[in-house]
Amino acid sequence: MAMPPASETEKQPPVYSPFREFRNRFAKNRLAVTGLLAFALFFVVAVSGVFLTTGENPFFNPSRVNLQNKLLPPFSSPVPDSVGPDEGPPFNLYLLGTDELGRDVFSRMLQGAWVSLTVGFVAVGISVLVGIILGGLAGYFGPVVLSFTSILRFCLFTLGAVLLLFGLFLPGLGLILAGLLLMFLSRTALGDSTPAKALKPFFRLGQYGISVDTLIMRFVDIMLCFPGFFLILTVIALLPASIYNIMIVIGLTSWMGTARFIRAEFLSLREQDFVLAARVLGVSSSRIIFRHMLPNAVAPVLVSATIGIATAILTEAGLSFLGFGVPPPQATWGNILSQGKQFIFDAPWLTLIPGFSILAVVLAFNLFGEGLRDALNPRLQD
Repeated sequence: MAMPPASETEKQPPVYSPFREFRNRFAKNRLAVTGLLAFALFFVVAVSGVFLTTGENPFFNPSRVNLQNKLLPPFSSPVPDSVGPDEGPPFNLYLLGTDELGRDVFSRMLQGAWVSLTVGFVAVGISVLVGIILGGLAGYFGPVVLSFTSILRFCLFTLGAVLLLFGLFLPGLGLILAGLLLMFLSRTALGDSTPAKALKPFFRLGQYGISVDTLIMRFVDIMLCFPGFFLILTVIALLPASIYNIMIVIGLTSWMGTARFIRAEFLSLREQDFVLAARVLGVSSSRIIFRHMLPNAVAPVLVSATIGIATAILTEAGLSFLGFGVPPPQATWGNILSQGKQFIFDAPWLTLIPGFSILAVVLAFNLFGEGLRDALNPRLQD
């Protein structure tokens, strides 16, 4: 006997794709949408600033000095007869005023927006890459025990390779020789060659071992013991002032959170049926990690990376404010803020404009990151 058709009230709710469900959950969070729109606006302004503030005759010139127009308030016109026909600001108006050297603050803010965006994305890219590699190794190969001999060989080889690269780029013959010597020792003194037999009594620790997970996570704990900002300050003080050094240092000192997220996800995923089936079928570990496990573990990394961009922008601004950031004449929001602090009563816009810009951008990234976290984890929904 045929069953009667289900009534309209008994019909199953429509099934949406995962992306559509994510989009619907994200759209319900108005603060997250506001953060996304603010981030999009900041991205457009930063990219536009590259084209508008560079070249031989840029539309907005952030480095043109005119002392006759110094410390003009926002929406001011140049002092009469102080600029030539092609030397004044666009539209003959200083939109955000001028600094102590008569430079257009709006032009310098445009240039600084690109610096902040570049530092944020590149530094977070480095930290995410390092965190995924170390966290993935700890989560997937965690129970594997490494002998101390293998660890010493790896450390000697890595240190030798680093010294060799430094020797080639500096250049320095002593560094090159030291690097080659360490790489040679890693292949002989701790290996199975004839010279190793005479030196093996000095490496009795080789009969003991430590798991990959323990080794990597204890290294993470050591890195977390150092105050991050002061560690960055110390390294930056020892290196030449450069935007590239700042991005690399921030990235290499902020990967620990990503490593922990990836490790936790991998520890859960490696016992799932699809991973066990892939192992039974003889799929290589690299394919299991990058093809099957990493796409399922990337959600918390996206949230961490979004919030990490805000942290990197704030760190760069702090470094520039203290004089350890991008060297002049390159404008950044941090050094604009630093230069304006001595005129806080005479020209408060030099402090308020970059200060509120940093606040707005960092807040936008944080709101966007929180919205991503809620949308990617339905269990957090009310």
